[in-house]
Amino acid sequence: MNKTESAQKGRISDYLVTQLEAKILSNNIKDGEKLPSERELMNQYDVSRTVVREAIATLSSKGLIITKPRFRPIARKPNIDSALDSINGIVTHLLSQSDGVKNLFDTRLMIEAMLVREAAINANKDDIKALREALKANYLAINDSDEFYTTDVLFHSILYSIPNNPIFPSVQKAFVNWLSNHWKKMGRLSKRNELNYYAHKKIFEAILNRDPDEAEKALREHLNTGWKDIEKTFK
Repeated sequence: MNKTESAQKGRISDYLVTQLEAKILSNNIKDGEKLPSERELMNQYDVSRTVVREAIATLSSKGLIITKPRFRPIARKPNIDSALDSINGIVTHLLSQSDGVKNLFDTRLMIEAMLVREAAINANKDDIKALREALKANYLAINDSDEFYTTDVLFHSILYSIPNNPIFPSVQKAFVNWLSNHWKKMGRLSKRNELNYYAHKKIFEAILNRDPDEAEKALREHLNTGWKDIEKTFK
């Protein structure tokens, strides 16, 4: 294939992407609905199989469809979750570079420092109840590291939910996903779980006392200690 043919095929693929994207965004192809088959798209738009596959790959990279081998793509209405999912490959590459994990972890620390301050100032009774229940579950799981990890994520997830902004919970889910490999490499020790529990308890008590400065201090101490544990997974 010469450069001219390649450019023409690229333009045709872009056109097909535009058409399918418009149908997904307008709900013409509904969220969760299967796209037409390759053959149907080829016939409908009078394009080659290669063009269809290029368009499907582009839509997938945009987070507008979910693809699985041997299955027709499924439309996915764009939201913050799909937007973050679409950059998984980029983030994975960045995390493999020098200081990549540290940069991401520092970003998490900055966000959570802001969130605990928000919680100390504005958490309502339901938020406090949810934090208290998560903390209790955290305590009960100290001797079960897999369950402790689950309750640890839950405790932090409540901090992300308190502002009632759907972006924050999605960001937290992304952080958990992107950093999970490093958490899994850390030693699963009851003593470490116990220390983390008391760190969570300190954060909770500062929120309960409506002390944003102390809440942020406790959060930073907790995550800075966590970073020291993560660093050991690089050695």
